[in-house]
Amino acid sequence: MSAARAIGLLLGAAADGVIGEPKRGRPVTVFTRTVRDLDARLPEHRLAGVAFAGGLAGSAVLAGLLAERSVRRSPVLQALGTAVATWAVLGGAGLADDGTELARDLEEGELDAARETLSGLDSRRTESLDVIGLSRASVESVAQHTADAVVGPLFWGAVAGVPGLLAARTVSVLRTLGDPTRPAGWFGRRLDDLVNLLPTRFAAALTVSSAPVVGGSAAGAWRAWRRDTSAHPGPNAGRMEAAFAGALEIRLGGRTVYPHGVEELPVLGDGRNPDAGHVTRAVELSRVVGWLAGVSSAVLAAVLGLRPRSR
Repeated sequence: MSAARAIGLLLGAAADGVIGEPKRGRPVTVFTRTVRDLDARLPEHRLAGVAFAGGLAGSAVLAGLLAERSVRRSPVLQALGTAVATWAVLGGAGLADDGTELARDLEEGELDAARETLSGLDSRRTESLDVIGLSRASVESVAQHTADAVVGPLFWGAVAGVPGLLAARTVSVLRTLGDPTRPAGWFGRRLDDLVNLLPTRFAAALTVSSAPVVGGSAAGAWRAWRRDTSAHPGPNAGRMEAAFAGALEIRLGGRTVYPHGVEELPVLGDGRNPDAGHVTRAVELSRVVGWLAGVSSAVLAAVLGLRPRSR
């Protein structure tokens, strides 16, 4: 199973980059839209949100277990099943497309178009953001989604196979519901904090390693990650953004306006204000981190699969 899982993760990660995002969207895109529509119809009661979010996460695990059980006798089918699940849940290609579009719109001064694209990635209010504010939000969104939609699923796919892939991506979708005052949004954030505790730090470490590949600073990424995130209120939030800020030698964080209110977040990094060029470099950095995560997840799956034999 270890070899099949490792091969499947590699094939799925490669398919995400080669096939890209279909015009109609892959299954996770349709799933995300459906979850957001259902969340909007939930009653304003925390128990309803907990039941909804917990039910989705549990269903994802169950679906993954059934999928793996159905092909357990064939290593080839195991690898193919893992590959399809990996491709279905990864968001690297779609993130690169959105980031590239954001950079182009900012470069051309099409701020309304940039605001519309950004609203699909981030729940913050964008109507008052200028070029610097939109560039900052774009880099932050690329960094955050690299951790949640790429590294997280690959990490848990290596550890737990198809159930890990589906559950990790489901949790990241629940987190994007955005408004923590909504029942599912509140529980989604708590669940995301737990599930992505290790993957976020793994993603930040990969960012440090990847920084020189895009002409960035590994030392700056390490320094910002270790120094600036200690002031952040969340256990995971800000770590990937700080690593990106240090790698690209820019400043992120600060005052952020959401529909539910204003959050005064710590400043991450100590460089200049970001611009459209930094958004392009953030997309390049995200791609490199995704490639490293794909290879690392395959190695991790192989190593974990060998442990019972050594005993």
